[in-house]
Amino acid sequence: MLDLTRRPRMGLLLISPERFATIGEGTKRGSYRERKEAEAAWMLADASKIADVTYTGIVWNRQDVQRAIDGFTAAKVDYVLAIFLSWAEDFAWIRFLRDMPECPILFAHRMRDEINLKDTHDDDEFAEYLCCGGLVGTLEASGDVKRLNRKMLTTFVGTWVQIMDRAVCFGRAARARALLRQSSVGLLACMNEAMWSTYVDTYDLFSKIGPEMRFMSVAELEDCVNAVSPEEATAVMKRIASQYEVLPNVDDDKFLASVRASMGMERLAAKHDVDLLVLNDIDTVLFQHIGLRPGFWPTSPEVKTMVVPEGDIGSGIACMVLKLMSDFPVNYIEPFHVNLPEGWFDAGHAGPNDYTDPRGKCKISSDVRFAKTKWKYAGAPFAWYVFPEGKKTMLHCSQQTGRFQLVATQVEAVHTDHFLATYSHSHFKPVGENCQELFSKLIDQGVTQHYGITDGNLMPAIKDLAMMLDVDYREV
Repeated sequence: MLDLTRRPRMGLLLISPERFATIGEGTKRGSYRERKEAEAAWMLADASKIADVTYTGIVWNRQDVQRAIDGFTAAKVDYVLAIFLSWAEDFAWIRFLRDMPECPILFAHRMRDEINLKDTHDDDEFAEYLCCGGLVGTLEASGDVKRLNRKMLTTFVGTWVQIMDRAVCFGRAARARALLRQSSVGLLACMNEAMWSTYVDTYDLFSKIGPEMRFMSVAELEDCVNAVSPEEATAVMKRIASQYEVLPNVDDDKFLASVRASMGMERLAAKHDVDLLVLNDIDTVLFQHIGLRPGFWPTSPEVKTMVVPEGDIGSGIACMVLKLMSDFPVNYIEPFHVNLPEGWFDAGHAGPNDYTDPRGKCKISSDVRFAKTKWKYAGAPFAWYVFPEGKKTMLHCSQQTGRFQLVATQVEAVHTDHFLATYSHSHFKPVGENCQELFSKLIDQGVTQHYGITDGNLMPAIKDLAMMLDVDYREV
């Protein structure tokens, strides 16, 4: 399983010219080398507040740049923050661009908050003048960026505070990219025959996005469910019932069956060490053998695997991206309809949905959608959840033109009372536009009905990630 607690890993590349090193020796502020080493020290200290930093010292020459490449490679950094501390020969930078293994790079120029140069006839002042020349080095080096045309490199100009803010965003995306390349996705048991536009190429998924696909059968799920003892399932059911209101339409035997099936599903995912389980929860074979769709993921805080419904791998990746970037729970929605008088749309989803955030509202309800079917546990209950209020990032992922696409927007979940039985749900208002504008753009883009949501605005980091993955990106 992925280590979701680890910090971003930054390689810090600071470039200076060896020919300036001794200028200013004996002056009150010291030599050029002494001043740059002091500057590098506080840069390293600040960067270490936002990431685990690998730093091999200022790059003065060819040997230094090779040492930096070796150090960054050994540490498996997620990204490199590269800065020219003043003007410098660009030979070290060219070697870095040529020889550093594939890795996201944030190439930044630091604008000083203020510069107070006086008469540069003074040796101390002249050394300081040279120290302030980072713009010269960055402009020269920008030509190498264009000529070598390295992938996953972006540029930024700002104050040090602004560079650190940019590095937080860039590092969040780079960490997500690295974790995606280590992740695995389980499909249980097939893509959805009713939703062809959700299909993706699983070879492309591995080669372009990162996760390895693993395929699971309902028969194996059935074995895992049967291996959950009634005593274990009863204890979990009682705990859930003690935390949330259980509606009168809930049958205790079906409640127990749903909890037991959920636990079996989670154990199957753990057995295969998958970080994301894509469950086709409307598959007839699932109902024939299990008798219901599991309704209580996650059954405990120890469950690490994310679960999404309807056999949609793309939407699972959208939720996975949000999970890797956010400190908040991730939920799964599809927009149902627009309420024109109120200016909102209603959205949510049946099946697996994280219901454990105490900021939301949860009841245990019968699954009315399947209550009148022939299946063994028809109407088995689920966690009927209203998503927490607040502004959220809404993200879609699919493969509609041979290329993957990430489509993002901001919505606000407004006050909602339970009203859509069977569906975890909320009222949502688009941010900065109305519903007609939002859905016109989505339909024009060519998407599907499935989205992930989480708190806050992660769109800048998602844009960075799309660049790193070389996938299409659109904000709507």
